[in-house]
Amino acid sequence: MQMEFSVQGMDFNRAGEAAAQIKKALQLVGMHVDTVRRAVIVAYEAELNIVIHARQGRLAAYIHPDRVEIEAVDEGPGIPDISQAMREGYSTAPDHIRKMGFGAGMGLPNIKKSASHMQLTSEVNVGTRLTAIINNQTSGD
Repeated sequence: MQMEFSVQGMDFNRAGEAAAQIKKALQLVGMHVDTVRRAVIVAYEAELNIVIHARQGRLAAYIHPDRVEIEAVDEGPGIPDISQAMREGYSTAPDHIRKMGFGAGMGLPNIKKSASHMQLTSEVNVGTRLTAIINNQTSGD
């Protein structure tokens, strides 16, 4: 199963809608509860990163029996230093975003913790591509 969503920068009214739809789909196909939780964390954090930092982007979920792949691609400022961006608490979000309760610098670290595998590439003034794989837990795990 494949799901794809367009995400607009600064559209906080719709932020999280894609992650919520991915959650429903994963529950419907019977993914393990821990797999659903981890995939929703990845999807939500990736979606919010697009909303906060990019002009626009795309969030996709590819659902397989043994794994969920989340892909987020955006047109935005890019990340000049990925290793710095991966540090907990590091954020480039402006003050007005932080005052709304977003941009605490935990998005990418939360994605990394929740994913079985994560790949992040970025080009300054072009955009960012994130791919995360969440392996499906089985009831015996």
